[in-house]
Amino acid sequence: MADTAKRLIMVNGPMGVGKTAVCRRLVRLCAPAAFLDGDWCWMLEPFAVTPQTKALVLSNIAHMLESYGRCPACRTVVFCWVMQAPDIVQQVLRRLPAGMFVPKLVTLTASREALTARVEKDIGAGLRGADAVARALCYREAYAWAPCVVDTTRLSPGEAAQAVLAAL
Repeated sequence: MADTAKRLIMVNGPMGVGKTAVCRRLVRLCAPAAFLDGDWCWMLEPFAVTPQTKALVLSNIAHMLESYGRCPACRTVVFCWVMQAPDIVQQVLRRLPAGMFVPKLVTLTASREALTARVEKDIGAGLRGADAVARALCYREAYAWAPCVVDTTRLSPGEAAQAVLAAL
């Protein structure tokens, strides 16, 4: 890694796989570090996926990542989001200044059963809509392209964070 470039750990995977929980632990392991969940950049009510809202969230993500990249208080930025296609990862990276980061991508996955149970728990808690299981399972299949995968099925968030670091 160049002296000025910061490490950007990009964690993706389907909803409910544990990205946020894992990244909350991962940022502690990488200190001095910052954590950004892409969902925080898309807090709209009602939630709508349109060309305008997609542009908004990508702009928000790029702004936050660049701000962390310019901050001398952190050497690593941990970023998670549902990026089910390589093009989404590239859309994020293209918006960042060249040389600011050395990106590393890790995909979290889980068995169909574990993912279903986790998402159903979120639905029961009112955190996700009724259609979330079907969407999560559909997204799970969309990550076949991912080169670096950590299976969280039998891992605690802390164990998964350690596995992410080992995979890098």
